[in-house]
Amino acid sequence: MNDKELYQQKKQAQLDEWKAELDRLKAKASGASADAQLALNRQIDALQGKIDHGKTKLAEMKHASEEAWESIKEGVESAWDSMKSAFSDAADKFKK
Repeated sequence: MNDKELYQQKKQAQLDEWKAELDRLKAKASGASADAQLALNRQIDALQGKIDHGKTKLAEMKHASEEAWESIKEGVESAWDSMKSAFSDAADKFKK
């Protein structure tokens, strides 16, 4: 397995973890008050958008040539940093 494939597997595993976390957050939101649900659902929608963006970046990388994937990797890293931050923020908000 080459570096590109290993990198994709690592990022896909992280994406899968975030999808599972999003499902847990959705379950928590469903048990909240109506006002809290509105706020939490906006947060969930934003997280879903970030996950979708991450999926797009991974797909771009999958279809990139061996030479081009390094340049795409930078965009993937940026997307992952954004998701990591967003999930951290969401976790803090859901704890309140």
